[in-house]
Amino acid sequence: MRFSFNMTSDISRRIFLTGLLSGTATGAFAAPPQISLIPVARPTNLIPAAIGSLDQIIASANLSGDVGFAVADAKTGQMLESRGARKALPPASVTKAITAPYALDVLGAGHRFRTQILANGPIQNGTLKGDLYLVGGGDPVLSTDDLADMAASVKAKGINRINGKFIVIGTALPFVYSIDQGQPDHHGYNATISGLNVNFNRVHFEWKRDGKEYVTIMGAPAQRFKPVVNVAQMQIVDRKLPVYTYRRGNRIERWTVARSALGKGGARWLPVRNPELYAGDVFRAVAIEQGISLPAATVSDKSAKGTLIAENRSPSLGSLCRGMLKYSTNLTAEALGMTSSQMRNGTVDGLSVSASEMTKWAKAKLGVNAKFVDHSGLGDASRMAPQDMVKALARLQSGALPSLLKPIPMRDNDYKVMKNHPVTVRAKTGTLNFVSSLAGYLTAKDGTELVFAIFTADLSKRQKGRSSGDDRPRGARGWNRRSRLMQQQLLQRWGHIYGS
Repeated sequence: MRFSFNMTSDISRRIFLTGLLSGTATGAFAAPPQISLIPVARPTNLIPAAIGSLDQIIASANLSGDVGFAVADAKTGQMLESRGARKALPPASVTKAITAPYALDVLGAGHRFRTQILANGPIQNGTLKGDLYLVGGGDPVLSTDDLADMAASVKAKGINRINGKFIVIGTALPFVYSIDQGQPDHHGYNATISGLNVNFNRVHFEWKRDGKEYVTIMGAPAQRFKPVVNVAQMQIVDRKLPVYTYRRGNRIERWTVARSALGKGGARWLPVRNPELYAGDVFRAVAIEQGISLPAATVSDKSAKGTLIAENRSPSLGSLCRGMLKYSTNLTAEALGMTSSQMRNGTVDGLSVSASEMTKWAKAKLGVNAKFVDHSGLGDASRMAPQDMVKALARLQSGALPSLLKPIPMRDNDYKVMKNHPVTVRAKTGTLNFVSSLAGYLTAKDGTELVFAIFTADLSKRQKGRSSGDDRPRGARGWNRRSRLMQQQLLQRWGHIYGS
């Protein structure tokens, strides 16, 4: 496939353009050019009135800010329709559709993260005469149950107690306090990044009314084990706002919550900002549950030396990418991206440096201009133009990415799913307040395959919302909903017009 995006008007004329993928195709991303005759455009009077023209679709969305999109024929490389496609906007979580192939290219689909337990002394009469180490390998999906299985392996080695220290090490990745520094502390999706991550670095806060008071639990529940943790504590305070406050201590993370927000009961995940201590606390709890006595964990940044006692291996990278794209897990994206950047450079000094490395990779491998500030899309300072996203997706369609993306159902004007719709879409969504994006692959009823990207953003309103500190600034919910509806209308338009 060879495309070029040389647009001279707001809506591109349907002309065959060449050269989009020239000069940068290497390795798995190279594909032979396929040239075909220009398809005949359908007469506009054959377009159902319910679908509408571009102007009608965009006007009905009534979106402030910027609207940009591009759609191309996946086989011939023909640009079919575009508007504002050259303006770079925040891609939000569509960024993950670049992070996945970045990681797969650098690390390989079979890569697995390893978390290890090491012992540096002999085992005598059930006692380890030395220190026990929990060493992270950057695994983004390590869970309480995984740690419990490792504790069972320690038990099976004949260790019931230790007379040394229990040491946790999370230096496999650089520590990052939060992905986006400008967001409130209580957003669980704005994770801390470490080389030792458990439960996506979140603690489970649960509360239940008991008469006039509440019973609270700070825990780390999984499917089989549900330990209570000690390194995160919650206090209920009589106030209306803010709902949460947070203070990070050297060993204890202290939260407060407004009593007026609790109601009868509930639960939510909150971030942990001392992930190594949290992991150590969870491991100690599940170890004690299985009859192993351990002291409280201490954190070290030095290398561990000793005998391998237990090891947990993550699912394969391909499986991790599929889960990341389906559930849009930010910590997974950052761990995959930073591990890949370390593999390329040997070391990475922070998240922005790692994101710059992915930017360079996208330029070299995919021939696109972009600016990434992270690997998840949570930071709104990332920029990419719809035409570049289409260019990247076109290059990536012969690889694993299309099969890893999740299906996007077609919806009507009330946003209800239309079953058995002839248009099928596999894509990645992206959502921030006043930012909404969608990019991927569309297959029409007749089998015609398209590649598309739709980016919308009102950065002025987004900045005002961030400055106010509101989780959901006024008007954001409606704006994002209208953007998603517009995306649906564009997809259905393209599937009808070009699906013949």
